[in-house]
Order: sequence, then structure tokens, then C-alpha cells
Amino acid sequence: MSAEQESRTSSQGAVGMLREVGRKLAQGEAGPLLVLLMVGAIWTFFQLQNDRFLSAGNLTNLMLQQAAVATISIGVVLILLLGEIDLSVGAVSGLCASVMAVLVVQQGMPPVLAVLVALGLGAVIGLFNGVMITRFQIPSFVVTLAGSLAWVGFQLLVLGQTGTINLSDKFIIGLTYTYFPPAMGWAVAALAIALTLGLALVARKRRGAAGLSVSSIQGLAFRTAVVGAAFIALIIVVNQDRGLPMVVFIVFVLALAFAYLTERTRFGRHMFAVGGNAEAARRAGIKIDHVRILVFMLGSTLASAGGILAASRLMAVNQSSGSSDLLLMAIAGPVIAGTSLFGGRGTVWSALLGAVVIGSIANGMNLLAFASSVKFIVTGAVLITAVTIEAMTRMRRQGEQRV
Repeated sequence: MSAEQESRTSSQGAVGMLREVGRKLAQGEAGPLLVLLMVGAIWTFFQLQNDRFLSAGNLTNLMLQQAAVATISIGVVLILLLGEIDLSVGAVSGLCASVMAVLVVQQGMPPVLAVLVALGLGAVIGLFNGVMITRFQIPSFVVTLAGSLAWVGFQLLVLGQTGTINLSDKFIIGLTYTYFPPAMGWAVAALAIALTLGLALVARKRRGAAGLSVSSIQGLAFRTAVVGAAFIALIIVVNQDRGLPMVVFIVFVLALAFAYLTERTRFGRHMFAVGGNAEAARRAGIKIDHVRILVFMLGSTLASAGGILAASRLMAVNQSSGSSDLLLMAIAGPVIAGTSLFGGRGTVWSALLGAVVIGSIANGMNLLAFASSVKFIVTGAVLITAVTIEAMTRMRRQGEQRV
């Protein structure tokens, strides 16, 4: 093949890839790419307004601030995949963090055991929600709304008259304020890139063996390059400051584990099936009640984990733990990043991407000293815009299916 033919073939491949990206954007199938473009626009705007926004210190603080939200959002994604909602995740995070703090500070319990007890409490709350929803056919909106009130009451009861408990235990504080040395950060990045490429190749091979359509090698290489560039940029940034925070590593491991659960296991396929069409899933032999109960248990457990990470960052729990805009941010993030409110469509990685979008907006407005009223208006506007785009793409897909 001549140099001219190779150049023409390469150009045609690039044009084809761009057309494919455009098609996916139009059909709402390229959510991560759209979110990355959104993040780029947000970062550019705030950097032009304040040159400290993209500093290593501020970006590291942004990751520390959003770690708890991202953890809770992973559980929210699982529930949204079923077409359900959990309005109690904020209250559950506050209650479980308060229980952990009381056990460690006032009862002298070993911190690891106290953390496990708090996570177990979250699982029990999720079990309660799931049973109420499946056995008594009460809408998840009602059950979790009632829970969001009841768990706050229990939190106030647990904290007692003082209302605030300061944390000084090295294990709990270390969850957030432990930083890996530069070499460890690069090792984590290399492992993450290798896992991303390996899982993508395995998935491609399985789809090919099953006779299903597979993505092109160029597309796979492009996605891997984007992921690799993101991890390399992350390590460069954190190494300029204090190093890779342990809490970021924890959140990434959780995201990777639940991404594998949803995308590579039978239970994950059952989740998508129930969220897509519960009646069809039931007729296919899927135990939809069991799926719902387990998902609500996982969601509340992750809410508990998020509360623990939030307490670690603040080095305290109080009566406002789990309140304020935590629930809004935990739900808004995945929706903005492409997870459908109508069930059956989304990815765990949208929890992380959404946390970056929401956190970047909040962080930037804080640097510019925006009023609280403006912050809520802007965040609400971003959320309604994302939901509107999702609804429009869903209507377009339904129209194409009818044709």
C-alpha cells in the first residue's frame, strides 16, 4: 500500500469515527464524552475567572470534597437502574456516620469494628426499604421519603444533647488524609489503565464469540487513550500537591467493583432487565423482588460508606451531617452524567463523572464568592437541563423503534 493510500485510509477511519461519535451524541449513547466536554467547558470558564481554580491544591481539595458524594452516587446509580429512587441516602449517611462516631469516641469500640457496624446498619436500612417496597407494594418514593425523616430523628437521638462529636482516631481520619507517594500514584494509574484495556478487550472478545456487534479497534484505542490521559493528568496534578489521596483510591476501587458487578455479572444483567421492563423480566424467570431488595441494601450500604468518608474529611459528625444539599448532589450527579431516571440505562462511572461536574460547579462558585441563592439556581438549572436532554433522547429512541 502506497503512502497516499495509507493516508486516505487513515483519513476515512478518522471521519468514520467522528461520524460514529456524532451519531452516539445525537442518540444519547455517548454520555461520558458529552460529560467530559461539559467538564472542559466548566473548568475553562472558572479558570478564566480565577486562576487558582486549576491549581493542584484546589483540584486535590475538589477530589476530597466530592469523594463522599461520589460514593453515595454509586449506590444511587444502582437504584436508578431499577427505575426506583431513594430519597433517604443523605439521612442514612448521617445516621450511620453518627453511630460510628459514638461507638468509637463514647463507647471505645475499635474503629474498624465501628466502621463495619455502621456499614451493617446501612445494609439493614436498605433491607427494610426493599421489603417495604416489594412486599407491601409501597412506592420507593414514599418509603424513602418517610425514611429521610425517621433516620434524621434517630441521628439526633444517637448524637444526644451535645449534637457534635469530634473524631481524632488515626484510622478514620486516615481514610481521607493519607496520601500515597508519587511512585505509588503512578503504579495505581498504570494498573487502572491496564484494567480498563483488559476488561474492554475481554468484553469485545465475548461479544464477538456470541455473534454480537463489536466496537472497532480504533474506537477501543480512542477510549483507552482518553481514560489513560485522564489518569495520567490526575497523577500529575496530585503529585504536584500532596500525592494521591487514599480516599480517591477507595472511591475508584468501589466504582470499579460495582462497574464489574453491573456490566459483567448475571446479577447486573438482571438489574438492567428489571429496570428496562419488570414484567418481561419476571416472565423470563428473574426474581425481581430479590433483585430490588439486594439493590436497596447495596444503595444504603454505600450511603453509609459515604457518610463515613464525609466524617473522616470533616473530622467530626454533627446534627447537619447528611443534610444540606448532599441528597441533591448525590442524585443529580449520575443523572447529569447520563443515568436514566426511568431505569434500565446508565453506568456506575456516571457517579464519578457527575460528582466531578457538580463538584466543579460548586467549587468554582465558592472561589468566585457567589451567593447561596445563585449556587442553588445554577445547580438546579444544570440538573433540569440534563433531565430534559435525557427525556428528549428517550423520546427519539422510542420514535425510531416505532418506525
